[in-house]
Amino acid sequence: MLDWLESIQAVSLTFAEGSFPNLNTPDDLAGLAARLSGVEAIPVAGGLTHFNSAGDAHMVDVGKKAETHRIATAQGEIRMLPDTLRIIEDGTNKKGDVLGVARIAAIMAAKKTSDLIPLCHPLPLTKVSVDFNIDRQKSTVRCIVTCETYGKTGIEMEALTAVNVGLLTIYDMCKAVDKGMVMNDIRLLEKIGGKSGHWLSESGDAAAATPLI
Repeated sequence: MLDWLESIQAVSLTFAEGSFPNLNTPDDLAGLAARLSGVEAIPVAGGLTHFNSAGDAHMVDVGKKAETHRIATAQGEIRMLPDTLRIIEDGTNKKGDVLGVARIAAIMAAKKTSDLIPLCHPLPLTKVSVDFNIDRQKSTVRCIVTCETYGKTGIEMEALTAVNVGLLTIYDMCKAVDKGMVMNDIRLLEKIGGKSGHWLSESGDAAAATPLI
């Protein structure tokens, strides 16, 4: 493989034994090629673009990408005691309207995503919708967030961040009566726009995510 790399570079190279002990995958090869050619980063199929050839994290350059309409929907749920769910529904929590506060918190989180996730680009959000689906049989509250923008990169992280903070706010509002609440099934349901086009979760939950509240 090293002989082949020498041939495509059309230069004479000398490699010390053991210089490249981890040259085992296409990503490893791409990284080596980047180092030899001086390219900042070479994305490959299935590879990560948030790292340069030296393995250092960097914010990806999206300056030349076209602005497109981008939409992302994410969900997550929090499971609690039936009595806790009843308090939420009845509006008798001493801290106030649990789902109302959680909704505002989720919207604020979407707007602050680039401040919380180091390599996320700040995006001009054009819409954030937050809905809650109560399942009395499972004693859960599901948070469903859809974010939209016209931008050069995806809006998935904003939707996911909003879901997480919305659920955390429910926990904070109710922890005095139920410290055993469990947050789970936090995931992306659907994304639209950009070079990769339309992506839908295999479960197809995005189409069935009808909010009740």
